[in-house]
Amino acid sequence: MATVTNENLVFYPAFCFKASPTHFTWVKMSAADVHRLRRSSSFVGQNIFFYNNHPIQFVSLVGVIVARTDFPWRTILTLDDSSGATIDIAVLKKTTPKPGTSQETPTTDPEQTEWSSFSLTAPTATSLTQTTHITSKDRDEIDISALQPGTLVRVKGTLSTFRSQMQLLLERFWLVRDTNAEMQFLDTRLRFLVEVLSVPWVLTDEEIEKLRDDAERCDERVLEDKRRAERAARKRIEREERHARAIARRYEKEENERERELREIREDGERVMRKFGFGA
Repeated sequence: MATVTNENLVFYPAFCFKASPTHFTWVKMSAADVHRLRRSSSFVGQNIFFYNNHPIQFVSLVGVIVARTDFPWRTILTLDDSSGATIDIAVLKKTTPKPGTSQETPTTDPEQTEWSSFSLTAPTATSLTQTTHITSKDRDEIDISALQPGTLVRVKGTLSTFRSQMQLLLERFWLVRDTNAEMQFLDTRLRFLVEVLSVPWVLTDEEIEKLRDDAERCDERVLEDKRRAERAARKRIEREERHARAIARRYEKEENERERELREIREDGERVMRKFGFGA
């Protein structure tokens, strides 16, 4: 059921999002508009934000990097797009062993004196590892060495919050070297704001019912695929159990055959021994 807020905005169920003009696209926005995004009580615990009632999860911005701060697990880039607000862009970090180094803790030479183990030239954990930046969604490596203060850049990222403030998690970026490209982006951003974001998203009852039917059919296909996978797994287990029982029966039969052969050999040996006068 759709949810209506005090502002008379209708928030449609998640199965309707496939018909949204914003949910599955990179929405061109300004930093100020990103800070205007809000969550809906109907989607608690989900990383979905709304402009009016438009669901948004991916955004694209153009602006100048005005600050760069490195922390142990991420780098924070502050972007200013002249919209009256700045926004932080978080770039995650990953630490890996350097090529050709062992992950074991380095040890000192036992012949060195006690004080020499604290030599400044001794390898440390930091010297044996390297840190790279990665995207938040696919964890692909991304080189942000060019993203320094003063750089004009276009970024794409997913939305998140930190201390109740909106921020982006970087996915891709391009350096903007042409003023015409920047102006074209700003023009497209403004037209999308006026024509799409500022107009409430409306679906007819027929469209909602069709989307619900599509979602139910999709759920049925997923459920049937799950049942099919469970049947296949059950048949595989039953087949393996049959094979195991067959192997056990064959092994038991072979063991019985070996015992019978050993018994016959023993009896033949005893007869031979008695024939030649050995034994009782």
